[in-house]
Amino acid sequence: MTDPMSMLNQLRRPPLLIEAARLGLTEYRREAALRRHLGTPRPPAGTAALEALIEIEAELDHERRQGCAGYSPARHVDLLIAMMGEARLMRAAAAAG
Repeated sequence: MTDPMSMLNQLRRPPLLIEAARLGLTEYRREAALRRHLGTPRPPAGTAALEALIEIEAELDHERRQGCAGYSPARHVDLLIAMMGEARLMRAAAAAG
């Protein structure tokens, strides 16, 4: 599988979604967000969480592009916040050692 950070850097999404996610990033709470999006009682370790979030986001973006009635921009932004939060945590861990 491709490196999740590389995949994240290659994402192209509407600027409004990205800007909304950046604004919400300051309130990112890992345990609550991952429980909500992944449905697991404990957050996965390492890159597993980001990889899972990327897969879910790809499905959600497909719904957006297809104009599906069930598409939720709020859920999409919340998922992008989680992805950005996980990426930030991964970069901080790599920088620390």
